[in-house]
Amino acid sequence: MATQYGIVGTTAKAIAASVERGVAEGALAPGAALPPVRRLADELGVSPGTVATAYKELRQRGIVVTRGRGGTVVAPAPAVASRRPPRVPEGLRDLAGGHPDPRLLPALVPPSRLSPGARPHRATPRLAPLEEAVRDWLRPDGVPVEQVTFAHGALDLIGRLLSVELRPGDAVAMEDPGYHHLLDLVAALGLRTVAVAVDDEGMRPDALEEALGAGVRAVVCSPRAQNPYGGCFSAERRDALARVLREAGDVLVVENDHASEIADAPLWTLAASGLARWVHVRTVSKFLGTDLRWAAAACDPVTSARHDGRLLLTSGWVSHLLQDTVHRLLTDDGTRALVTRAREAYAQRREALKAALAERGIPAHGASGMNVWVPVRDESAVVNGLRSYGWWVAAGARFRLAAPPGVRISVAGLEATEAVRLASDFAAVLGESEATYGG
Repeated sequence: MATQYGIVGTTAKAIAASVERGVAEGALAPGAALPPVRRLADELGVSPGTVATAYKELRQRGIVVTRGRGGTVVAPAPAVASRRPPRVPEGLRDLAGGHPDPRLLPALVPPSRLSPGARPHRATPRLAPLEEAVRDWLRPDGVPVEQVTFAHGALDLIGRLLSVELRPGDAVAMEDPGYHHLLDLVAALGLRTVAVAVDDEGMRPDALEEALGAGVRAVVCSPRAQNPYGGCFSAERRDALARVLREAGDVLVVENDHASEIADAPLWTLAASGLARWVHVRTVSKFLGTDLRWAAAACDPVTSARHDGRLLLTSGWVSHLLQDTVHRLLTDDGTRALVTRAREAYAQRREALKAALAERGIPAHGASGMNVWVPVRDESAVVNGLRSYGWWVAAGARFRLAAPPGVRISVAGLEATEAVRLASDFAAVLGESEATYGG
């Protein structure tokens, strides 16, 4: 349906600004059709080439999209609000947040000596001791460590790389179901998301091959503790994915090893698989502290240079105070022992819930990490049903693109005795749901 908003302007820049103003003010809603090029050119008294240039600029900035015979329409708004988790109702046991057990996190003590204000941070953005510790951390897992860099968390690094490497309208292959903040980030950058199905071994090679055939420019995947499904690469799966990616050529592969030390699974990395463009990123928030917004990454030389060049122009560096805190924790024997305890505890809690569900005939997924994914027919019925029993779990809608429905249960603080009760309540809710809705 043609829009009633009056686009004005006699130059490509002015026409593009008029459309953008209409979008910002809400007069042009997501999906609203813009006039055909020749018709708008006649209305404004300009050449069709001027309007075409304006539309091209709007497409490049992610404000509009072209749908073939469907014409040019305002791009869908990023689904940030719809994917935010709802507030946990008072009095419920929160199993939706995905946070680590605070009892298994080390105490955070800031450095005793503050960094001098005149220190040349931009000239030396990374502390040498932490850079070496990162190489020692990554090297045993087979990750090439010739180029390493730091960022303010995985989302910060991935957002920076995608904004440098891609242009609005480009496509990114994403796990489905996948981490909701990453799905939001890709949309917010004006990029298109192409869903890639996952299973207990992570991304499926056939689904990835189909996405690459659709022209994606980047791939974002998790080698273990995949959120929310819990999949982890086997050696065979890694090799199969690598074969598909090598045939694709110059595609940036982002490997997000967000739960590395507490994933309870070996790393079979794509980083050493002969890919042209790759980055392996690790964070510490799941096992050192949720407030440590820091990430380490190993990259190919081109990706490293592009990331660091953009970082230099924005924040410049990651706080040296933060780097010093991370370094002391990563190299502390007591902290390492605590992280080992956390990894073992999360594995026991995850397996206890899966076993309790299996005893009641309820299939669940969670080969690694802190989450269990349970396929269900009706997410709302299960979430609301468990709420009546005192549990709060995450509906799968905010993690899904085209995947079937399910719920995510975070097990970080769920003791084995509680797992049995939760599984019994889950079975009761499924029975109530079937009695109510049939099937």
